[in-house]
Amino acid sequence: MTGLLVALAGGLGAVARFELDSFVARHHRLSVPVGTVLVNVTACFLLGVVTGWVAHHVGADRVGAVLGVGFLGGYSTFSTASVEGARLVRAGRVRAAVLHAGGMLVVSVAAAWAGVAVGS
Repeated sequence: MTGLLVALAGGLGAVARFELDSFVARHHRLSVPVGTVLVNVTACFLLGVVTGWVAHHVGADRVGAVLGVGFLGGYSTFSTASVEGARLVRAGRVRAAVLHAGGMLVVSVAAAWAGVAVGS
């Protein structure tokens, strides 16, 4: 049953990612893919919250799997971030690609750390 819930949550996470990224794209015409950054940073923060919460609640492993592996696994997107970075490089925008990837890494790690603190 947990596997089915993880799969369903993953689908919902993918829909949530698509909707948030589409919303950002409609409202902000920036030259850097900000939607993916927002998705991945919020995913890291929320995964930190889930991790912190599961660590302090006995028997919460299944809820953590459904939310963390399922929903947030479907919501976050390393592959899209990688493709966007490669597109920036191919367009000759190496500095933007490095800032995009490096900035997302730094902010995402900080968000995950903050999420663990909030969830604990």
